[in-house]
Amino acid sequence: MDIYFYNTLTRKKELFEPINEKEVTIYSCGPTVYKDATIGNMRTNIFQDVLRRMLKYNGYQIKHVMNITDVGHLVSDGDDGEDKMIKSAREEHKTPLEIAEHYTKLFFDDLKDLNIEIPEIICKATNYIPEMLEYVKELVDKGYAYETSTAIYFDVSKLDKYPVLSNLNVEEQKAGARVEVDTEKRNPYDFAVWIKAPKNHLMKWDSPWGPSYPGWHIECSAMSRKHLGEQFDIHTGGIDLIPTHHENEIAQSKGACGKIPARYWLHGEYLLINGGKMSKSLGNVYLLKDIKEKGYDPLVYRLLCYTCSYRNKLNFTWEGMDSASKSLERLRKGYQANKNGKNQLEKEDIEKLNELEYGFKQAINDDMNMPLGMSFVWEVIKYPKKCPEIANLLLKFDKVLGIRIEKEEETSEKLPEEISNLIEKRKQARNEKNWQESDRIREEIQQKGYIVKDTKDGMEVSKK
Repeated sequence: MDIYFYNTLTRKKELFEPINEKEVTIYSCGPTVYKDATIGNMRTNIFQDVLRRMLKYNGYQIKHVMNITDVGHLVSDGDDGEDKMIKSAREEHKTPLEIAEHYTKLFFDDLKDLNIEIPEIICKATNYIPEMLEYVKELVDKGYAYETSTAIYFDVSKLDKYPVLSNLNVEEQKAGARVEVDTEKRNPYDFAVWIKAPKNHLMKWDSPWGPSYPGWHIECSAMSRKHLGEQFDIHTGGIDLIPTHHENEIAQSKGACGKIPARYWLHGEYLLINGGKMSKSLGNVYLLKDIKEKGYDPLVYRLLCYTCSYRNKLNFTWEGMDSASKSLERLRKGYQANKNGKNQLEKEDIEKLNELEYGFKQAINDDMNMPLGMSFVWEVIKYPKKCPEIANLLLKFDKVLGIRIEKEEETSEKLPEEISNLIEKRKQARNEKNWQESDRIREEIQQKGYIVKDTKDGMEVSKK
């Protein structure tokens, strides 16, 4: 069955034709490990995981590379400001290495909780400095990069077209603050591929241009070429990476070898919080641990992400999480009902189930249309007959869904008297609108090993 993707590069949905008919090569931009990954970041990782799973469902082998950025990502995402790793290290009174190790571990813990498969190759940027230096030297030797007193810049005027992914007309854009960062730039949109380090800079390496460190964009170009070659099948990331990071990756690759590195560019849209932007100033930056602390199975959030296309904005609300939680429970109970079912399938039942399986595959192959795909899953769950054959079909679907549909829901246990008394006190505090006391009791309950979740149907308490 054919597979179609919306390609950001061509701005249209295209038939997927891999370079190798048996193996699909993918490069994904991973985290800059200077702080916790948000649930918005995790939405991108979920879409990338569905991509992997869908391709495997279609019989492809996968060679997937993901980077870990632990140097070179400046706070502006452009050429000004300090390195995010160094800024975080200073604020947390740790070394950049300690910061990287801490947040890398938390990132992979989140991937595990969300049942996200780990890519075949993980590239830590600081382990690929020689490859980056080689790439920069190539760009300089071929006339695509030049030296100033502060950096090595890529000369965008040498390209036949720039940009090609975001399709902006740079002549009509105001350069703004980025233009004035280095007056030695030949063109306003030239970007740094290698940055000369100040004397006391914490992260720097010897190079032909003195002690220095890589620019953010050169990292992905060097690592993708190292493991996937000059051209590979798919490049993924969040939509925020299109105008700067991915645009500049393409520029570097065209300078080095004359090719756009990936044939298909897939981008996940933003996550909204209660209809608005996620931001620290609004106090609505949520991490996966916030979801867990409210008593939700992390896979509830994964299921919530299937309520709209990865290319559309998803609105996160706690009411939506409650609905997704009930859906996950129904799906798992539906699987158990079929696992233990005794009905016999007739010819017409088998034909109907084959139709539903075909519909599911057609949906996921159409640019990963998960809302439509889930509609076929629900039809199978609601099928009047219950038998192990249907349970096996649901397990097959779960190879793409990744919601651990076979997991048995925990049966509720009688709460200890001490916890029950605290719950009653908290209910009284909430009825009296004494929110401070309510929060205090909630914290006490959690310290005693139980999770409190406030829902529209009341308070739910479960053991950690």
